[in-house]
Amino acid sequence: MIQKEKFELTASTLFGLENVLAEELKILGAEGIEIQNRAVKFMADNELLYKSNIHLRTALRILKPIARFKARDQYALYKNIKRIKWEEYLNLHHTFLIKPVVFSPHFRHSKFAAQKTKDAIVDRFREHFNKRPSVELENPDIVFNLHIAGDNVTVSLDSSGAPLNQRGYRKSGGDAPLNEVLAAGMIKLSAWDTKSTFIDPMCGSGTLLIEAGLMALNIPPNLNRKEFPLMNWQDFDTKLWKEIITEAKTNILSAEQVKVKIIGSDINLQQLEITQKNIQKAGITKLIKLRNKSFKEFVVPASKGKIIFNPPYGQRLRLKQIEEFYSEIGNILKNKWTGFDAWILSCNEFANKSFGLKPAKKIKLFNGQLDCRFLNFPLFEGSRKDFLEEKNNIE
Repeated sequence: MIQKEKFELTASTLFGLENVLAEELKILGAEGIEIQNRAVKFMADNELLYKSNIHLRTALRILKPIARFKARDQYALYKNIKRIKWEEYLNLHHTFLIKPVVFSPHFRHSKFAAQKTKDAIVDRFREHFNKRPSVELENPDIVFNLHIAGDNVTVSLDSSGAPLNQRGYRKSGGDAPLNEVLAAGMIKLSAWDTKSTFIDPMCGSGTLLIEAGLMALNIPPNLNRKEFPLMNWQDFDTKLWKEIITEAKTNILSAEQVKVKIIGSDINLQQLEITQKNIQKAGITKLIKLRNKSFKEFVVPASKGKIIFNPPYGQRLRLKQIEEFYSEIGNILKNKWTGFDAWILSCNEFANKSFGLKPAKKIKLFNGQLDCRFLNFPLFEGSRKDFLEEKNNIE
């Protein structure tokens, strides 16, 4: 039996989703999993590299490190970059791009560090071949990631190119759409079983609904993406890639098979029209039902499950309206949603106190640059004490 070559990969993610991503990787068969800040390091072969780009719901990109060294100035950076055998990753016909991520007092401008890296690469090619490959900003064949933290430099091949949250189903985001990776992470943090009822009563552009639908039907989030930079790598295995795609398509379920209720609602009819287009683009129209209702008017289904939503929290709502609005949400949840497990993403601590409910869990997440809390409210009958005692007895 031929032993497949293993190498190190790093999957980047959003703050607060590291453990979720690590669990996804474990399920895919990754070894040597190491959780880092906004990233997970793991060992893989080409098969797992390809599957990671197609299947992972909470990863932003998959990087393959090719060099590590220390540099405190542009001269050390240039010298060490030039030593790398770039001809093993790039040929004269390829276009390339350097994507810098810099947190260092020695390199205050990321574009300058990227420029010095580019200079070293093309100078090496000129010395060896009297020619150089070209830089392409829009659609490069090969993408390199330059990460500088202090004086530690890591150069990686970027296998993903465009961030993996760009699933391709969003025709329009409407106002303040959720990042797709954040939405998928929220659903996984809620421990939704993909079988019980799933409701987003303030669905906006439908990102939570679509991510839930993809999970329920076992559709990999990037199955339909046509281009990845890894396809231009010199060791790209076309046969293996096609086998992985075929296997993934074979495992997709139909809406009739899963019979799960996924319901979205929004008071804004124009927003719902955008949502419907996004759902159609994702190819899961049969699975998701939409309603043009306010949260107060929404008719709660008898079948219990998860209610997950991202209400306005100050960026889209005047400060004086927040307390009354969030108090109303809390009252409606208590009076109408008994038996459901509610999760709310909010980025306003003042507003959070207005729910009038004590969260069972409070998870720190970021929605863009906004520092948020993902709050869990189990909606039970009677007192919280009785609920917890009953839960402990069951466990």
